Amino acid sequence: MKLGAIEAGGTKFVCAVGNEDGDVFEKIVIPTEKPEVTMPKVYDFFKGTGIERIGIGSFGPIDLNEGTGTYGTIQKTPKTEWIGFPLGDEVSKHTGVPVVVDTDVNVAALSESRWGSATDVHSCLYITVGTGIGAGAIVNGATLKGLSHPEMGHIAIRRHEKDTFAGTCPYHRDCLEGMAAGPAIEQRWGRPGKDLKEKELVWEIESYYLAQAIVNYIYILSPERVIMGGGVMQQAHLFDLIRTKVVDMLNGYVSSPLLTPDRVDNYIVPPGLTNEAGIKGALILAAE
Repeated sequence: MKLGAIEAGGTKFVCAVGNEDGDVFEKIVIPTEKPEVTMPKVYDFFKGTGIERIGIGSFGPIDLNEGTGTYGTIQKTPKTEWIGFPLGDEVSKHTGVPVVVDTDVNVAALSESRWGSATDVHSCLYITVGTGIGAGAIVNGATLKGLSHPEMGHIAIRRHEKDTFAGTCPYHRDCLEGMAAGPAIEQRWGRPGKDLKEKELVWEIESYYLAQAIVNYIYILSPERVIMGGGVMQQAHLFDLIRTKVVDMLNGYVSSPLLTPDRVDNYIVPPGLTNEAGIKGALILAAE
């Protein structure tokens, strides 16, 4: 079966043609600008490809409730020019095929559970730390949805004692995303994270916020594995800092051998599918 996939991110749209086995036949990357600039390029990519369905993993918030009449519509996102854009309907209208929509992090979690770093467990959490912060969860093979979809990037966190930064989130200021996403790092320190590798305080503060979030997710969702991707997590030294802080913050309260200093490196891990987790997850969405 020939399928279409869209990973709609805050920085770029990745569009692909592939199949239900996760094979990608062709792919294009389009910058995320205003809908009227980005979307015509998306529609053009799929013309004449012969696809039967399209799966979309999108940045959010986005309506995932098929009974509302606004399924697949972008909601109150920090990318304000996209608010109210009916992404699912517009893609279906311009391509002439059915469209299924979920969040970008949910589909990344889906593909990691199928082919990546979580094939040996029944539940996992995929966290992306980049232009924004989001997390998707897989529980018994399905993505987690309910009243809406999880908005784990906007949880409240305790402020680091050495951090006076106000935060970047237009809705909450100093939520997790406002304090720890890529733009927060750049605005706080005046340079992007990739240029700050040797600055210990940068990563002490960053790991403090991300570890707090993971501890909260462990308490609430109890995932069997935590996968961390996104541009900020390309700083590989962050993993050990986060792992150490998670174990310290839990302080033995959750009884699992995975949450100990000698095992936590197998619990908090990078994506097995590297930068293809989202697009492969969108293919699964289209297939199923």
